[in-house]
Amino acid sequence: MTSLLLLALAGLVGQLVDGALGMAFGITTSTVLLASGIAPAAASQVVHLAELGTTLASGTAHWRFRNVDWRTVGLLAAPGAIGGFTGAVLLSSLSAEAARPVISTILVGLGLLVLLRFARPRAPRAHRRIAAGALTPLGLGAGFLDAMGGGGWGPMGTSTLLASGRMEPRKVIGSVSASEFIVTLGASAGFLVGLGGAGINLAWVGALLAGGVVAAPLAAWTVRHLAAPVLGSAVGGLIVMTNAGALLDVVGLTGGTRLVLYGVVIVAWIAAVAAAIRVARDAAPAVSETEPAMTTAPAEAAWSDSFDDELAQLADEDRRRTRRPVAAGR
Repeated sequence: MTSLLLLALAGLVGQLVDGALGMAFGITTSTVLLASGIAPAAASQVVHLAELGTTLASGTAHWRFRNVDWRTVGLLAAPGAIGGFTGAVLLSSLSAEAARPVISTILVGLGLLVLLRFARPRAPRAHRRIAAGALTPLGLGAGFLDAMGGGGWGPMGTSTLLASGRMEPRKVIGSVSASEFIVTLGASAGFLVGLGGAGINLAWVGALLAGGVVAAPLAAWTVRHLAAPVLGSAVGGLIVMTNAGALLDVVGLTGGTRLVLYGVVIVAWIAAVAAAIRVARDAAPAVSETEPAMTTAPAEAAWSDSFDDELAQLADEDRRRTRRPVAAGR
């Protein structure tokens, strides 16, 4: 019972972070599962099965609110599913002892990616179409890392597209979220091939899902009251700290040297959070001038009270379109 509550808490925290940042459900929950002693392949399999529900709901919501660029989804999803399937099969073939340092390395890298993504300001760029030659390898690599690390599709895909500055932030979040369901299907199929279905613990999957469902409204509250750069930097540093120990074990560092390195990481983490706070403060005046009620990061602030009004407006537009042919016939 205690382990199920821990998994539900992992799902809650993961969805809380993901709902606020548009990324990090997988790497957050995978970090908790690995810290609990669950084998890397089993942890990634459980996470991806739970994500079948969370990604479908997320993608559907973004589609409903017209945040999805279907060209981007098509160019990301297919190679992402191939990469996810390949990464899942490869991870399934590794022993737990061999996989743990590999996965910890991936998670540390993804944690650093999230940390840097939210700790520095980005200059705005003109929105232009992203070439297919850039999206296809991005989907392949992000899908592979997502399966190998139990997460990474959001941190790699969302961060890369946001860094390009060629898409609206809401379109980036929506397109990456919509394509993630296909990637999750590919990774889940790979785990079924590599591990089979007999060892799947459905209680673990259900616990993660339950925690994620509970966290959805909490994520909306977090978006309104806590700046996304601060939350992203805090979570990124936590992921790095949690997984750094496995890397130090592989290298063989112990004693004072290990403590010094931990101290360096903590100092860098604090500096990144401080930088994120400055970024949030600098962005606050511009946001308050244009949208006084929205005091957080632009893309993630979609989960707000205005969603009900926007949904009603979209429904009215749909009804007007369906009535036009009838009026013309009269």
